[in-house]
This record gives sequence, C-alpha cells and structure tokens, in this order.
Amino acid sequence: MKKRVTETQIIGCFREAETGLSVKQRCRKHGFSEASYDRGRSTVGGMSVSDAKRLKELTTENARLKKRLAESLLENEVTREVRRRKW
Repeated sequence: MKKRVTETQIIGCFREAETGLSVKQRCRKHGFSEASYDRGRSTVGGMSVSDAKRLKELTTENARLKKRLAESLLENEVTREVRRRKW
C-alpha cells in the first residue's frame, strides 16, 4: 500500500537541511523516497506550511470553479440548441 507524503512532511524535511544530514538520510528518517522529496521540492520549494496549505485550498477551489463553469457553459449550449429547433 502506498503512503501519501504530505506537504508538511516535505517542508519539515527541507527545514532539517541545516542539520547537515544528506537528503537520503533525511528521507529515510521521515519515511519517504528521494523521488518524493524531489517532487515535493518542485511543488512546495521554499514555502512555509501555511503557504502550502493555502496553495492546496486555492487549487481545490479553482478546480471546483472550473467544473461549475464547464457545467454552466454546457447548460447554455443546450439551451441554445433547444431554441434553434423551436420546439
């Protein structure tokens, strides 16, 4: 079973960089792979925990709004089609 690594775990691992441990040792300590560390570094780079949480909230809200917009546009298109046919 795969374990999902959270942004807070990766940010905590970034903060330990000053301790002098290598990336491999820090990843082993936190229980995730170096690939997860690299992926996290590309997404949450120099953010704080609160910034990462806010980013996640905004991303979720953006996806929800995009879905609502698509549904609205589809509904408008269906309404136009019905009007063209003049039932």
